[in-house]
Amino acid sequence: MDQITSTQNPRIKQLINLQQKSGERRKSGKFTIEGQREVQRCLEAGYDITALYICPEVMMQSAALGQTEWAHALREGGDVCSFCREKCPQAEIVVVGRTVYEKIACRGGTEGVVAVAKNRPHTLQELEQRMERLRTQGTEPLIIVLEGVEKPGNLGAILRTADATGATAVIVCDPLTDLCNPNLIRASLGAAFTVPCATATSHEAIAWLKEKGIAILTAQLQDSELYYNADMTRATAIVMGTEATGLTAQWREAADAHIRIPMLGHCDSLNVSVSAAVLLYEGIRQRNIGQ
Repeated sequence: MDQITSTQNPRIKQLINLQQKSGERRKSGKFTIEGQREVQRCLEAGYDITALYICPEVMMQSAALGQTEWAHALREGGDVCSFCREKCPQAEIVVVGRTVYEKIACRGGTEGVVAVAKNRPHTLQELEQRMERLRTQGTEPLIIVLEGVEKPGNLGAILRTADATGATAVIVCDPLTDLCNPNLIRASLGAAFTVPCATATSHEAIAWLKEKGIAILTAQLQDSELYYNADMTRATAIVMGTEATGLTAQWREAADAHIRIPMLGHCDSLNVSVSAAVLLYEGIRQRNIGQ
């Protein structure tokens, strides 16, 4: 198989545009995933992967020390390209040299693979089937809602925590970053594919939560009770805003309760991803999950 060795190759330039520009992702309906674990979780979630850009040299080096499913399989021997074709039979396999791979790889210690996949819609309606299934099993929804969160790393970390706590879903309102941002996918360690997500306006999300009978708990400093005094055993949406401006008035007015995390030092807030972790784990504590 021919190998791309120039960073000026048109396909490589197109791939980099897809990685770096949200407008290109919206226009093409595609996004990129880097890393063996992340690509595997993307496949398991049923996404359509159209291309794999691989560097066999890097893949084999990472396989020697890696603990992913791919690393274990590659250590058993066999041809890297054949292995990738078996994992993604519908995808085009594009082999690149190390110099090119270093150009398209965004993180150190990467594992020799960057995938391109087709995006899927993230709507509130997509969440309804999951919610109904949980309720038939006797489990009430536990949802994180984020308003105007800008940093992909924060959103990715929240998705990772949502996966760890078994949260029902993450709803991103009035998003300032897209759910296919490569930094978000990296920070989530692939949880962007395991946690049901939706995007909506705040107005749409409030109306949807009210219609579904889900209590709205807004995390805010003003006029609030300590979070562990709030009932999270019922169907619950924990709503959080940005660290800089907090939540808008429409969320505070729509809330069934206002909650806060006690701050005993000089700072008046935690990083939003840390706050989300505290509140989600309180939710599963109250529900006696994982005991």
